[in-house]
Amino acid sequence: MAKLVLDGVQAFKQYVGKELGVSDWVTVSQDKINKFADATGDHQWIHVDVARAKKESPFGGPIAHGYLTLSMIAALLFELYEVKKTKLVINYGLNKVRFPSPVAVGKKVRAKATVVEVKDIEGGVEVELQVTVEIEGGTKPACAAAVVYRYMGA
Repeated sequence: MAKLVLDGVQAFKQYVGKELGVSDWVTVSQDKINKFADATGDHQWIHVDVARAKKESPFGGPIAHGYLTLSMIAALLFELYEVKKTKLVINYGLNKVRFPSPVAVGKKVRAKATVVEVKDIEGGVEVELQVTVEIEGGTKPACAAAVVYRYMGA
């Protein structure tokens, strides 16, 4: 899918209630999970101990951290759209996050995003996106999050 190009921060307003697109599939490898564990200090066995996870986990093997899945949203969104005439983008936070289904090692995920709300702020706009991270072949999403960014105009 072609990347959506928005001509400035105010252009988000024309997309309220509309989907911005769907990213490409990205494989969640054990190496990616291990590096996330190292970066965050979260070395829970269900994520990093492959042998134990295969033996004891209800998922049949290691799974990605929910926060790893959540952290992938920013990079996946960069695939969907680009905002011209932007000076700065700030991750302002999250309004709601859920992890309905775990991501097993080797699975592919992708994101789709819909603009929920756009508010004017000094120097730009605050944009709430509903982002769903899907698992290839899955019946439930890995993550559903209401993410909020502040886009400051150039």
